[in-house]
Amino acid sequence: MSAVQQINRDDFLDGLVRCWPDVAAQDAAWLKALRARAAGRVAALHFPDRRDEEWRFTDLSALRELNFEPAPLQKLQAPFADFERLIFPEAAATRLVFVNGHYAPELSDTHDVPPGVTLAHLKGQGATHDLAASTHLAQHADVNHEVFSALNTSLFPDAALLFIAQDVVCERPLHLLFISTAQQTPLLSSPRCLIISGRNSACTLIEEYVGLGEGVTFTNAVSEIVVEEGAHMQHVRVQDEGREAFHIANNTVTLARDAHYQSINVTLGARLSRYTLGVVHHGPGTECSVDGLALISGRQLADTHSVIDHAASHGKSTQLNKCIVDESAHAVFNGKIVVRRDAQLNDARQQSRNLLLSARARVNAKPELLILADDVKCAHGATVGQLDEEQIFYLKCRGLSETAARNLLTYAFAAEVVEKIPLVSLKTRLRAVILERVHASTETA
Repeated sequence: MSAVQQINRDDFLDGLVRCWPDVAAQDAAWLKALRARAAGRVAALHFPDRRDEEWRFTDLSALRELNFEPAPLQKLQAPFADFERLIFPEAAATRLVFVNGHYAPELSDTHDVPPGVTLAHLKGQGATHDLAASTHLAQHADVNHEVFSALNTSLFPDAALLFIAQDVVCERPLHLLFISTAQQTPLLSSPRCLIISGRNSACTLIEEYVGLGEGVTFTNAVSEIVVEEGAHMQHVRVQDEGREAFHIANNTVTLARDAHYQSINVTLGARLSRYTLGVVHHGPGTECSVDGLALISGRQLADTHSVIDHAASHGKSTQLNKCIVDESAHAVFNGKIVVRRDAQLNDARQQSRNLLLSARARVNAKPELLILADDVKCAHGATVGQLDEEQIFYLKCRGLSETAARNLLTYAFAAEVVEKIPLVSLKTRLRAVILERVHASTETA
């Protein structure tokens, strides 16, 4: 019997982290040391509960009640059923695929990656990229204080690497696809990404998480993104895992002087999901645009936490987070903007807008400002409401049915975020998903 199978409900984290020596067996010395340090932090930290301020709206007790095993290497037959729907034509030959955190060469295709761009996996590179990986891996994510980042660092079986050289403009989008497969035994997968966009480079990155099969899975993902001086990055993240899945993800972004970062996060799946985004403006003249959309129903819980940290002057940030919540679902948004004491002349704006489609739906929205400088422009706000009956009446007067009117208004609410996505095929897919779910919702009501 494995160490994980012997865990008890009071020993959730210890039972998982005992497996790190097996994961690290073939690692380089620097990575073994990194894993050992992370495992030590997991042992020192506690499993969060609702007594923790950062988790007071998100109850993880259902996750703690389950016994998870780290997902083994599993090959999927290519092309398996519905695989084609996961491939974007614009990125058909610039994609890496991981199954339960393990690299899947049979599903990946990188033959159209341009010169100056490295799209690879850590375990397949040997010592080729050890210097860059050892310099940045686990140096940006908060392994010391964030228990799920520490757990991922101790257990990730492989990592997606994206390195873009100085002055390289990547015309094609790059696709990182993470697939989790449900089995009889609840499985833990630990996807890991390290992305470095070199000086004056530009790229579009699609980071996607999907689930196959019905059953319980736990995806614990960590991404670290470094946008160097003058670089531009567009980052679209989509989470559409199964309705029995747990999904916890931490994404840390570091911006150097004059760097630009545009992010769109779309949450559709999982029984319980938590996405934590941290953006640090390390250099002056940086800009970031951080948008999010959650579309949830049933008894789903979707939690988004963000910290946008202006640590230098002359920066700009905008954030728009939208939630469409139906039936008994529960959405949480906690967004914090920090402007440090000497970070003058920053402009930061944040909006949380939430649409409730049923009387049982719930939203907890908590926008925050922590302003320590005196020469800044900062604003935030939050709204929670239902569809406007006057707008519905107006559309019905012009020949639309009640259902069609509600569908149109709900999609229009989501479209402000969806239409910003730079990939036409992804935009088309998300439009179809949103309209299908909204239509099903109004038919059931």
